[in-house]
Amino acid sequence: MNPETQAWRDRLQCSVRKIDDIFEDAFLQARELLSPEGVDAWLENADRVCSLGRGTELVLIFLDEIPEVVRHSDEAIIPEVAATCALLSEYAAGKAINPFLATLPAVARRLGSIGLLRGWLRLIEQMAKEAKEGTQLLAERAPYLFNQLSMAGVENWINYGIRVYRDHPHRLPDYFSLQSADAKAMLVKERNGTLFMDHERQLRLFERALWDLETDFCPYSEAFDSLRKPRPHLDRLGIHLPDVYEDLGPVSGIDRYRATIAHMMAHKIWSEPYLADNFSTFQHICIEVFEDARVEHLAMRQYPGLRKLWLSMHPKPKPGSCPEGWSCIRHKLAMLSYALLNPDHNYSDESLLEYAAKFRARIEADPFDASLSTELGVHWLKDNHEHDFRKPKVWFEDTEVSYRDDNRYLWVFLEDVEDEDDFHSDHGAANRGQGTDEDELLPPQHYHEWDQSVQNYRPDWVTVYEAIQPQGDASHIDRLLEKHKRLAKQLKQIVDLLKPQQRRRVRYQEEGDELDLDVAIRAAIDYRIGSTPDTRIHQSHVKDGRDIAVLLLLDLSESINEVPQGADSTILQLSQEAVSLLATAVEALGDPFAISGFSSNTRHEVRYAHFKGFNECWGDESKGRLAAMEAGHSTRMGAALRHAGRYLENRREEKRLLLVLTDGEPHDIDVQDPKYLQEDTHVAVTELDSKGITTYCISLDPHADDYVADIFGRNNYTVIDRVERLPEKLPKLFMSLTK
Repeated sequence: MNPETQAWRDRLQCSVRKIDDIFEDAFLQARELLSPEGVDAWLENADRVCSLGRGTELVLIFLDEIPEVVRHSDEAIIPEVAATCALLSEYAAGKAINPFLATLPAVARRLGSIGLLRGWLRLIEQMAKEAKEGTQLLAERAPYLFNQLSMAGVENWINYGIRVYRDHPHRLPDYFSLQSADAKAMLVKERNGTLFMDHERQLRLFERALWDLETDFCPYSEAFDSLRKPRPHLDRLGIHLPDVYEDLGPVSGIDRYRATIAHMMAHKIWSEPYLADNFSTFQHICIEVFEDARVEHLAMRQYPGLRKLWLSMHPKPKPGSCPEGWSCIRHKLAMLSYALLNPDHNYSDESLLEYAAKFRARIEADPFDASLSTELGVHWLKDNHEHDFRKPKVWFEDTEVSYRDDNRYLWVFLEDVEDEDDFHSDHGAANRGQGTDEDELLPPQHYHEWDQSVQNYRPDWVTVYEAIQPQGDASHIDRLLEKHKRLAKQLKQIVDLLKPQQRRRVRYQEEGDELDLDVAIRAAIDYRIGSTPDTRIHQSHVKDGRDIAVLLLLDLSESINEVPQGADSTILQLSQEAVSLLATAVEALGDPFAISGFSSNTRHEVRYAHFKGFNECWGDESKGRLAAMEAGHSTRMGAALRHAGRYLENRREEKRLLLVLTDGEPHDIDVQDPKYLQEDTHVAVTELDSKGITTYCISLDPHADDYVADIFGRNNYTVIDRVERLPEKLPKLFMSLTK
């Protein structure tokens, strides 16, 4: 342990010896993810957990897992987690602390915001007070529950168990371990709606496809706000959305998410902030209606299909439905909003028609003029103001446009507010242009992992970070190819034998490589005699024979930096030579071919690097990435196989081959049982096989026969004992596998 790390260790008063074994790695992760104040809180609250006297495991788990929890929430959660541990201990539910801390990163990742995570802490504390017999089991099954239900659904499921079995504590374990029939029935009952957490990746792709932008999503739950339901909104933190959407008539939950995101992204791109102090409250409401319509018009001009989606969710108020004695401003503006969105609205109110016409005229003249909304909004209120608008009873029926946000993004206030949770607390529209540099990494992906001890999956257990490998010196690869010039010549001869020689003619095409003379003559005769000629007078030729896509996955763990016995190069250098020769041969062969590599540093960080994509040619860019290949850390192979499988499963080729080049068995520093990752990798291979993907392992470990067959199968591996012959063996092995 270096002196700096030791100084931080000395600040931790907890004297558990095992801390020294994990402290350095945990501290490095904490310092990377936390601010200096956050690191102080991390140490201080670790001492608090240690002082509970509940064994050595708790403080180790706290130190190891809390940085990952903060990654998906906020540093403010650290003392709250420690306080929850203390409360569990106080209420004699100490056995629940260990699983509570162990599963907290998975729960935090699933919930995705500190607000929802605080709700989970509240539920755990409620369990400890009212049904402590089931608290440990609830904590153990938390990741599974949140994979199935929204926060509101989990709360209802827990409250049902407490209410029904409070007087029968001996039955609480059966319910909270999901063994009883009514526990499963309640789970099915609460499993409704569209969960944001199940569709986050799909919604991110939707956002990126439409707007070529990425904004953070911040899900919230409506379960804990009974007085004032939160609404979707946009602020400096990102887009805030409910964690679950029910179907709205014929509109599915996923379409509700799409409509809401599209509307808020339109604001983000085209809305400019207004100074709120310049307008009255009623003017705010009117201006917002015209601004919503303006940005939606701009979005629909780019994507016309959005009109149908938004209209399916916009209420259509009936004229005259607002009763006398009520404030009807919301009713009138809802009709106006519908008329601005739908040109075929069938309303006959003169003022509504006048302002709809003014709006369309201004939009046609200049849709990017932000003053349109303020001018039309202020004038509409002046022309339509009624004394009844100020009455306390406001008519809200058929006035709420559910896909629209609360428009806090549009307003900037000159004066600070006292409550940071106030509606306008963000003031963030003024800083809307300030962005941060995008991370080179793609969004992290989470994968389950097989736990042989319980014979079940650990959901969302492993995090995979993927990135395109930075460029190196492509000439380095060219020099390696020159070094093996004779071997390359032999491989070319093999490639020439494997190349598809036959060409298949495809006739009767509207467009093609050349005229099909027989059909063309027949069409000319038909034309001369007055019959309708066949226009499919072209033909083309396609290769026929090979239909295979291959992804080569390289083990980039620290051990490949070693020089094997009998060789004068490291395994990494030999791998570069072998992969270069293989890529050159496959490029000549014409098969779709991709190259990737992986390494791991615990389940929280599996790195997946792209060297060559299926659609890239083997040129300077791919060579440069391969030249910059680096190795480090461990070999969590199951997660890497699952991630690689995602790139192969959508390929259309008849045969899809995942070729794994490794120098040892699966292992990682956070796993003690060597069989654990071997079993998980075997299950990953089985999963890929069920998708029609063949996995083949090329092992450089002379002891691989002891385990490799159990993982990949008897006929799906090769062991290369003499590693120095890898450049020769790898391409030839590929040819034999794909001939």
